[in-house]
Amino acid sequence: MNSIMNIYKFYNTYGWKEKNNISKDAELFEDLRKNSENYVSNCRKRILKYIPNKGQHILDFASGPLQYKEYLEYSKNYKFRHCVDFSKRAIGSAKKKLKKKGKYYCGNFFSIKFKKDFFDCILSMHTIYHIKKEKQKNAILKLLKIAKKGTPIIIVYSNPDAIISKIKKIFKYRNNKKKLYFFNHSNDWWLQFEKFAKIKFYPWRSFSSRHQKIIFPNNLLGKIMFSILFFLEETFKDFFVNNFQYQIIVLKKK
Repeated sequence: MNSIMNIYKFYNTYGWKEKNNISKDAELFEDLRKNSENYVSNCRKRILKYIPNKGQHILDFASGPLQYKEYLEYSKNYKFRHCVDFSKRAIGSAKKKLKKKGKYYCGNFFSIKFKKDFFDCILSMHTIYHIKKEKQKNAILKLLKIAKKGTPIIIVYSNPDAIISKIKKIFKYRNNKKKLYFFNHSNDWWLQFEKFAKIKFYPWRSFSSRHQKIIFPNNLLGKIMFSILFFLEETFKDFFVNNFQYQIIVLKKK
């Protein structure tokens, strides 16, 4: 199935449906257990370190419904948050939360026209790796084009060289469950954008939610383990960026 249609179909028919204020997306792709609550929240708040303290316009590329409370904090010091998503359900939910603070664009990002050098900050969380691998470069170039000089483009991405990924390759593990299109380039791939931006890598989260649920027990011991993990991620940033699952990639436009 075409990668865009694959993602489009999932989020328009299933992914953003909610039951008891929990989306299907969250059920499938997030660790909602009590023991992980503080760790997951603190990881989401890491984004705040790289968002400028104030500005007029912040772009949220593939905003979804802004389903977690921490996501709303990202635009607290901005006049307008521009939400782009191809799911009508997601945009509808975002409107209820942001109201007049939001500007809304329902459609394909590549087809939407934005002013050049316009945004004071750009966010793209868990989005780029769902774009067809040949088009990911075009997405980054468009984000760079519409960002102001000195503006950070903050991307949450996945590391193909994570230790768990290497273990899977060694044992030739394959997950045969039907899943969304996904392709993640190596860290070196990002260096092609150095002529346009200064690039920095930071840890986001070390494991996917599926692996978290396997490794960390749902009890006090698991909560303690998460606290230790967060401390280690903050202390040994480069090690976790290079060897674990999720990264924050900040491109500061020159």
